[in-house]
Amino acid sequence: METIIQEVTSKKQMNAFLDLPYVLYKGNPYNIPKLRFDEAATLNRAKNPAFDFCEAKYWVAYQNGKVVGRVAAIYNKKYVETWKNNYLRFGWIDFIEDIEVPRALLAAVEGWAKVLGCTAVHGPLGFTDLDFEGMLIEGFQEIGTMATIYNYPYYPVMMEQLGYGKAVDWVEYRINVPEKLPENIAKIADLVEKRYKLHVVPMTSTKHLKPYASEVFKLVNETYSELYGVVELTQRQIDYYVKMYFSMIRVDCITLIANEANQLVGFGISMPSLSKALQKANGSLFPFGFIHLLKALKKNTEADLLLIGIDKTLQGKGVNAIVLREFHKNYQKAGIKIIESNPELEENKKVQSIWDHFPARQHKRRRCFIKHF
Repeated sequence: METIIQEVTSKKQMNAFLDLPYVLYKGNPYNIPKLRFDEAATLNRAKNPAFDFCEAKYWVAYQNGKVVGRVAAIYNKKYVETWKNNYLRFGWIDFIEDIEVPRALLAAVEGWAKVLGCTAVHGPLGFTDLDFEGMLIEGFQEIGTMATIYNYPYYPVMMEQLGYGKAVDWVEYRINVPEKLPENIAKIADLVEKRYKLHVVPMTSTKHLKPYASEVFKLVNETYSELYGVVELTQRQIDYYVKMYFSMIRVDCITLIANEANQLVGFGISMPSLSKALQKANGSLFPFGFIHLLKALKKNTEADLLLIGIDKTLQGKGVNAIVLREFHKNYQKAGIKIIESNPELEENKKVQSIWDHFPARQHKRRRCFIKHF
């Protein structure tokens, strides 16, 4: 069957691009539908500040007039300058189980890459490290999270058939929250707090969080700078993320650590799991989607770890034990029994070794694929 590729240049085509996953994964018990307005904003040149230094093209695949695939291509100029790799990114890739569809979609991406003089195409990646990245290659029968991509098992098989290989993998853990914090974690946390004159920032509402919001992302820039594909967030991006996400965060799921000068030196951000609520909302806040989300934020037995960062001068000195101690204390109060780590680079053994102290299992793996020209 002939596959026709069209570049997205109209509102109708963008709607087709945004709508495909809700059709392709309808009824799938493991997929977590993204909020449609959030997806639309990220891809919108007028709204996403990443377009200050990014170019993007989107394509939709059709067979017999029916949408059967989609892909985005992103040329991140700051990535090229920072990493000295003239690579084009792809993301938001979905397709039916017909290899001719991803073949045609990726041919469009590769064609643009060659016009730009790129030497490789890699993905799935987003505009920034805070966008969705990594194609699932293990854990297809595990429920996803709001921060990750779900895809069918045939996706990575077809990527390999089309000449794409491994660039990097991320792993994920499902962790049981023990009744009692491991004694060694508690001792290290107390010792480090005293030795380096650190303290946990007291917070009872988001108004206590807001003064530190920008500092959190500045610390993200510092601590995440050497991770695969990461590009420093601009102030406009920081302001965008603070406005979009910090208003809905529960402060008892956040730990901020400051030094004696009250400067932020570490943080841990988590939130109650929205996976099941997002499945019920199915991409829309209205008329009832927001109710499911509010209920999940208020009462839950599961949580997602989103970001942990420690000032480089204090890394490897046990500060993360303070974050774990505070998380454990707050999870016990909130009735949280299980947490999802979300993706961690497979070579990041320091982070993964933390879960050796808890009942945990590595249950998912995802991959960034690459194809050199």
